[in-house]
Amino acid sequence: MSDGIARRAAAVTPSAAPSAFGQWWRHLDKSSWVWLLAIAVLLFLVVNPLLRLLVVSFQQPDTGAFTLANYAAAYSRSRYLDALVNSLILGVSSASLCLVFGVPLAWALSRTDMPGKGLIWVSILGTFIIPPYLGAVGWMLLAGPNAGWLNRLFIILTGVEKGPFNIYSMPGLVLVTACYSFPYVFVFTKSALDLVSSEMEDAANILGSGNLRTTLSITLPLVLPAILAALILVFLEAIALFGSPALLALPGRFHVVTTQLWQFFEFPPKVGVAAAYAMPLLCITIFLFWLQRRITSRKGYVSLTGKGGERRPIPLGGWKWPMLAYCLAVCTLSFFMPMVVICQAALAKAWGRGFLLDNLTLDNLYFTLFENTLTRNATVNTFLYAGSAALIAVALALCVAYIVNRQLVGKNLGNLLAFLTMAPFVIPGIVLAIGFYAAYTRPPLLLYGTAWILILAFATRFLPIAYANTNAAIRSINPELEDAVRILGGTRFTAIRRVVAPLLKRSLAGAFILVFIPGTRELSSAIFLSSINTQVLSVLLFDKSDEGNFEMLAAIGLILVIITVAFILIGFRLMGRDFMLRRTAA
Repeated sequence: MSDGIARRAAAVTPSAAPSAFGQWWRHLDKSSWVWLLAIAVLLFLVVNPLLRLLVVSFQQPDTGAFTLANYAAAYSRSRYLDALVNSLILGVSSASLCLVFGVPLAWALSRTDMPGKGLIWVSILGTFIIPPYLGAVGWMLLAGPNAGWLNRLFIILTGVEKGPFNIYSMPGLVLVTACYSFPYVFVFTKSALDLVSSEMEDAANILGSGNLRTTLSITLPLVLPAILAALILVFLEAIALFGSPALLALPGRFHVVTTQLWQFFEFPPKVGVAAAYAMPLLCITIFLFWLQRRITSRKGYVSLTGKGGERRPIPLGGWKWPMLAYCLAVCTLSFFMPMVVICQAALAKAWGRGFLLDNLTLDNLYFTLFENTLTRNATVNTFLYAGSAALIAVALALCVAYIVNRQLVGKNLGNLLAFLTMAPFVIPGIVLAIGFYAAYTRPPLLLYGTAWILILAFATRFLPIAYANTNAAIRSINPELEDAVRILGGTRFTAIRRVVAPLLKRSLAGAFILVFIPGTRELSSAIFLSSINTQVLSVLLFDKSDEGNFEMLAAIGLILVIITVAFILIGFRLMGRDFMLRRTAA
């Protein structure tokens, strides 16, 4: 009898183990594996290259021994310190000018009955598409001290011998930088304003508040996190920019950090000095990120429901025309004038001969599209790499933003993840490229010379853009909506799929575009990491500008802009006309 009991117990015991395991597996939160994978990818993309930069900054180039000589060399000369000060001036001035440009335009398009919204919206999108260095080339043709079109026009109208405009100066560099960075402020601010209901504004108006006071005291504070995030990105974009300073600052005989770093890499390259020279910029990022969290942590900026309230445009009355004139003036500086002269140069036998009919030709475009194999290959590489990098960056940024805002890890670890996600933007693309070169040109990962090193570098370079956008979007969704799904028996993935994802569709699409477009025009990373087989259009553009071939440069740039517009129109077709921004009828 005891043998029968033992046999029955033995028969039951094996099935008990699978039952216990199955119950454990069924109650395990499968999303944990996704978060762990996202953290591992973040370490791979951000920490490893930055760690290599830190190590190299303390190493002797020959022996690898510990030394502080790199830091002494980086800050021992006054011209190196002047370049650092110039970068800070450029960042602060550009961010301030972007605020003046971007916030009024976002308010006018989102909250008012200003006419011509469609034209302004398309112009801003066109501004965002234009590579900053191509815009700089346009302004070289416009405001060059000798042959610039504006100076030539001023001389004709006034009869003086010399025009007043000189783009090769710090004010000129600030203007060009702001013209092609303010769309960040515009996109973030308008996306946030589109979520603000008119009910609170109506209440303020009933109590006697005017439109201006209501906007300053109620509407703008509600979108403060988006504005701060955009300003931080603009500041870091300005001090990390290479193409425009290389084209405008060097002829003007002054340096910023990125052009000084470029000189550090002249033969023989001073990699350790360059790494040491970039480290203070990382401290600036830490301070700005802390400041942003300090300001925004005291207020709540979430939507209590899945839908926004009714939004009605504010009637401007007679002020709608001055507002439209201001918007057109900004778009003229950033889009219309540069594109006119770029198109003229692309279609001209010699750009200096002007807009004469006998000067028109399609030879530049024909050669670029059909006869130049290098250009065709670079075009395919450009959009393939930028699209892949945008997918990686948005997916990783969404995971990190969700982890941080839903407190799936400890507060300190969450802050560290958020900082690591924002950190790459402060590293100039040249230095980031050197970090990738040092990290991934040796076993176990030999990526140099392949497409992957460019894709991963682009994804890392613009990860902060994706994170700032997705983080602001997730912060606007009250976690109680997901908690309700969990209480009703749904998993976290179910809550994300049924609640979070539909609310984030527009934000994620906008984040993809925000990463994809700068990815197509990224120069500072690509110029060090590309090879003959992986060359992209931005490198070709810079080479042509260095050669002084403005006609061919303009042709390549015009093709880049046209193809980028085509991709965005495909996005509009697939996801609607409000793919990137909410657009209302004019």
